[in-house]
Amino acid sequence: MTTVNDPEAVDDMAAMGAVEAVPDGWHLTLGEGRIPVLRLPDPGAPAIADLPGEGIRALVARHGAILIRGLGLASPADLASAARALGVAGMAECEGFTSRLAHPDHVYSASDWPSEDQLCMHHEQSYAAVVPSIALFGCLVAPESGGTAAVADGERMMELLPEELVERFERDGWELARSYLEFGFTWAEAFGTEDRELVSDYCARNAVDCTWTEDGGLRTRQRRAAVLRHPVTGRRVWFNQAAFLHESSLDPLIREHLEELYGVEGLPFRTLYGDGETIPTDVVDTINKAYGVAGLTEPWQDGDLLMVDNLRMAHGRDPYEGDRQMVALFGDPVRVAGHQPR
Repeated sequence: MTTVNDPEAVDDMAAMGAVEAVPDGWHLTLGEGRIPVLRLPDPGAPAIADLPGEGIRALVARHGAILIRGLGLASPADLASAARALGVAGMAECEGFTSRLAHPDHVYSASDWPSEDQLCMHHEQSYAAVVPSIALFGCLVAPESGGTAAVADGERMMELLPEELVERFERDGWELARSYLEFGFTWAEAFGTEDRELVSDYCARNAVDCTWTEDGGLRTRQRRAAVLRHPVTGRRVWFNQAAFLHESSLDPLIREHLEELYGVEGLPFRTLYGDGETIPTDVVDTINKAYGVAGLTEPWQDGDLLMVDNLRMAHGRDPYEGDRQMVALFGDPVRVAGHQPR
């Protein structure tokens, strides 16, 4: 496991993305505002297990994300096979926010997020101490409309965001506060166990402050780095979920009701600056606007595979209509330096 922000790791890995190589017979389509698309020479060839993993990973290291078209993914097992061919070691999800159906080999269904709602840009599990450096998304059935694949470049975010905002987050980091009470995702669902001792042990090992309530609930707080030094490029990248998990993203009526019942600290999630100060809503708006400018999109087609450098690129999706079947695998875990208890 590589440690992010480790200068020696940056030196050792820098050469990995230095040269772009397209597999023989494949065609790489680049366009402004588009996710790079790598097309197979013929539909269904080569077999998923024969994917040229080294070449594709080099493209991801260069561009941040690659959408592979023509592969014909049709099942969760196909995504697991693609992960093996690409050399991606899957990891189990922990500290989740929504329900997912778990398949063998660390493959999951898409998060249970309402189809009519925007899934804002975020880096998968950036609130954890150990995070996936690679995210794979397989489109088994594309939606009738909407639901476009979308990513945003964390390097570009550093250029777009106001300097003073970046300096504040880089200096203080960000903090995630969660309450597992009667509303929403339970702590047993999030941690995958009903054993309090196992949850407390996990929190102690992963720099999460946890407090058990008298009524059987759980409250956690964790301070995390907001800006990383990418282990391959050595460049600074915006890497956090301070905007996505801000309390302003909750439905206003639900938020008001929960605050009346439990107070602000009883909200299922909220984010703060790393020093504990409140993040104003206008800062969240600024971050989300920058994501819009840094974003790249591509409409899904049946059988597509999207490979994302999760440390560099955030991802999200638009609202959609119709049946949409997606699977995901998160892997190649790294421990992030700078994550520490408050």
